[in-house]
Amino acid sequence: MSSPSFAHASDASPEVWPLSARWFLVLGAISACASVVFSAAFAHLPVFAGGVPAAVQTALSQQQFHSLGLLFTGLALRVCGASRWIQAAGWLMLVGLLLFSFNLYARHVFGWDALRPLVPWGGMAWILAWLALAMGLAQGFGRSNRQA
Repeated sequence: MSSPSFAHASDASPEVWPLSARWFLVLGAISACASVVFSAAFAHLPVFAGGVPAAVQTALSQQQFHSLGLLFTGLALRVCGASRWIQAAGWLMLVGLLLFSFNLYARHVFGWDALRPLVPWGGMAWILAWLALAMGLAQGFGRSNRQA
């Protein structure tokens, strides 16, 4: 029995993937991994002996969701090309992770409250990220339809 051959294996090689696509894929995978580590750690930290606060649970679920968003953004850059809209979406998702999720973790785990006013800006970054992604996808698919 022969192994399956891939006619377009060279098309999928990392060399032809935009650098930004590779970065967002790697960062999305690392963020997803970190969310699992944080979730397990928070379940056992003495500071959360009475239970993990709702704000931290929200930060974890948002980190998990936007980690998938980063992975999707990396794939979208591969499919649609190096769109500025899609790149902006990826960077805004990262900003949202820092300002929202990691900010809430720091506040509840370490008692560090200095950047508390930036939490809503993290949420705004995510809203803008999804809008930017929509714009980039609309433009990217519009280009591919004109070329077909």
